[in-house]
Amino acid sequence: MVTKEKVFEALKQVIDFEIGLDIVSLGLVYDVTVDEESNVTITMTMTTPACPLAGLILQDAEDKVRQIEGVKDVKINLTFDPPWTPDRMSEEIKKKFGI
Repeated sequence: MVTKEKVFEALKQVIDFEIGLDIVSLGLVYDVTVDEESNVTITMTMTTPACPLAGLILQDAEDKVRQIEGVKDVKINLTFDPPWTPDRMSEEIKKKFGI
């Protein structure tokens, strides 16, 4: 069975190449839904709308989620509302960088 928890675990393997941290810890993933047919929808952002690696990060996220057994389809909604700020980072990452 596909669960939100499994999706988040897969997304933790997706690294923002410029920063070197995973997109979940960075707070780039705003929402994950899994419907009754195991279709996954992810709402996420980038650290900046001009992120030159956005396409690669989005493709990596989709690829990692598609590897979860039972996933039928993956849709990623990229949004910049609300804009990302360092406040969205996990407490562990904030401590690591003294934020």
